[in-house]
Amino acid sequence: MITIVVGALTGLGLIMVTSSSMTWSVLDGDTVWGAAGKQAAMVMVGVLAFWGALRLRPATIKRWSGALLVVAFVLLLLVLIPGIGTGRESVGSQSWIAVGPLRIQPSEIAKVAIAVWGSAYLADRTKASSSLDSSHFRYLGVSLCMVVLILLQGDVGMALAFIVVVGFVLFFAGVHPKLIVGAIGVVGVGLLLISMRGGFRSDRFTVYFDALFGSFQDTRGKAFQSYQGFLSLADGSLTGVGLGQSRAKWFYLPEAKNDFIFAIIGEELGLWGGAMVIGLFGVLAWFGLRTAQRSRNRFQCLLAASLTAGVTAQAFINIGYVVGLVPVTGIQLPMISAGGTSAIITLAAMGLLANCARHEPEAISNMQNYGRSFWDRLLRLPEPMAPNARRPKPQVRPRFGEPVTARGGSVGARTPANRRRRTKPW
Repeated sequence: MITIVVGALTGLGLIMVTSSSMTWSVLDGDTVWGAAGKQAAMVMVGVLAFWGALRLRPATIKRWSGALLVVAFVLLLLVLIPGIGTGRESVGSQSWIAVGPLRIQPSEIAKVAIAVWGSAYLADRTKASSSLDSSHFRYLGVSLCMVVLILLQGDVGMALAFIVVVGFVLFFAGVHPKLIVGAIGVVGVGLLLISMRGGFRSDRFTVYFDALFGSFQDTRGKAFQSYQGFLSLADGSLTGVGLGQSRAKWFYLPEAKNDFIFAIIGEELGLWGGAMVIGLFGVLAWFGLRTAQRSRNRFQCLLAASLTAGVTAQAFINIGYVVGLVPVTGIQLPMISAGGTSAIITLAAMGLLANCARHEPEAISNMQNYGRSFWDRLLRLPEPMAPNARRPKPQVRPRFGEPVTARGGSVGARTPANRRRRTKPW
């Protein structure tokens, strides 16, 4: 079910990116299929990452979680170096590293790395504690260092998404409630300070309250994007204007293929299309958390719960600011919005989630009794094993001596071969 839902969301994302990016691709001097072709290539790499994550054993994932965290730290440092990090001039945040034709977003890698490493680090620490020496505070300290590095890029929206993932890891690890309340308070104060500093981030809070009460004051200025998103949803009505027939993508709605792609879905597919996307993320949340509940290994439980909550929370935050329920944060809709690094990393994370589902005790018992399924054999996936089990070594059938015709001399003669067999019994 996890694989089916992820495939449905990814396929819908490719269709909607193709529809919403045609006009902007031509404006950028490319063909109408330019952005769609690049996204399709990134999705194919993401599918390979999904398959690779499915093949890993949970013990291997846990063993390499520290190395993944170090790689994420190094990339977050490199992106801050002028000449290596890019994006400050074009989008206002220095969040990408250009490697040839590819652009890597280290903060996307960091979100998955902190979830995987946090699940491995906190897996054997079951007691909740408010002590400054507790493992929860050490994990929080590492996380705050990464949050600071993301904030230095100028990407507040991604920093908030990262904090959400960290909060879910701590929550599922059984952190003391005082720490959760304190963290929420710190984040709230930080958002309040951001809203009072002025600039476009402060305008987002102003537009949010205007949208909440239905009184836009500057629909040609700071409220332009949110207002156009509302118009797109209104035009879609119940059944939509038809796939590919969006009017907002004709240079009316900025970021139509990225942050506000849900508005295009609502316009072209209508209320039913939007409800389908929300329903798919709801199904993903249900089966992901059920996987966590059924896991008998604490690392797999924390990993499944954290990855599920992180992806679905990001999705509902994106949908929430498109429909005006939360301030605009600038984060993407997972598996649907255009974005190379986001597509690859999110699909790899969903591969880890599906891997946890394959290693549920019931799934392992099922395969041992009835054999692997057709898709497992087609994808050449190894048979899942219990966390502490070891793969049996292949048994070598013993040799029962050489054929009589191959021996030298007569039958039963004391040849060197016969003497060796007599001195070495079975």
